Amino acid sequence: MSASRNLLLGLLFGLIAGAFWGGVFLAPKLLAAFTPLQMTAGRYIAYGLASAVLLAPSWKTVMAKMTAKDWRDLAALSLLGNLIYYVGLSVSVQSAGVALASLIIGLLPVTVTLVGAKPGEGVALRHLAAPLALVVAGGVCINVSVFTDSHGVGIGKQVVGVLGATLALAMWTAYAVWNARRLAATPKFTSHEWSLLTGLATGLLSLALVVPAFLLGGEARASAAHAPEAWGWFWMVSFAVAIGASVIGNGLWNAASRLLPLSLSGQLIVFETLFALLYGFLHEGRWPRGLETAAIVLMLAGVLWSVRLHRPRVELA
Repeated sequence: MSASRNLLLGLLFGLIAGAFWGGVFLAPKLLAAFTPLQMTAGRYIAYGLASAVLLAPSWKTVMAKMTAKDWRDLAALSLLGNLIYYVGLSVSVQSAGVALASLIIGLLPVTVTLVGAKPGEGVALRHLAAPLALVVAGGVCINVSVFTDSHGVGIGKQVVGVLGATLALAMWTAYAVWNARRLAATPKFTSHEWSLLTGLATGLLSLALVVPAFLLGGEARASAAHAPEAWGWFWMVSFAVAIGASVIGNGLWNAASRLLPLSLSGQLIVFETLFALLYGFLHEGRWPRGLETAAIVLMLAGVLWSVRLHRPRVELA
């Protein structure tokens, strides 16, 4: 497959993955009556069940390729990129809103590139300094916007929101880099199989959250207060996010990671931010404010600049 075709397909996969991932930021708003731990448990139990069903036709073939190291790595990746990440994201969204969470986590193009880029792969970091600076400038704009135009959100909640989003940023940075390296070193699994195996491991780990999320202390009392209709909505949103963001989005992201160097694939996470903001603005029924608009423009410009730098100079016949 030619370099130009790899670039085009990788960009397309990254764009569609971002569209599915963006809905993750809206889910905590739709499930505002539930706790972050409940939302995390619900989403990943649903992810595990969906993955098990989709793996069923090829179960024996896939399991025959599994090793103890595969299971260990999948468990660690699931903990970083799914469970801890989603708790941090949910806390941030419920405390300070979609815009803050999506645009702090929108710094992933910078952190993944800085942590994951290797000499000789993709474009050298010195050439990416300017586009990455645009992404950082976008992050600065949104933080200024949040703390100067908080719409009744207290400083305490804003700080909690920043801390939750920063935790999510750190966890997904580690996950994205490690997962990309692991995919490159594990050709025995397809991108789709690896995504479903990640879902299976995540689902098994999320069972440990059932007791603290739904049965202990204040959580049990909160759970009891929800009407059956609320629980129906909870599981509907959980399965929608699990299938859309986790099964489809993660599978597309794995495919993009195999087609593109980390110095570029990391940049494509900005599509998640842009779609998250779009969904958030639609949910809130408003247009982006001035600094939010500036942040979107700066981040998008930085990523498009990076894509241009990664275009192959010469295509051999």
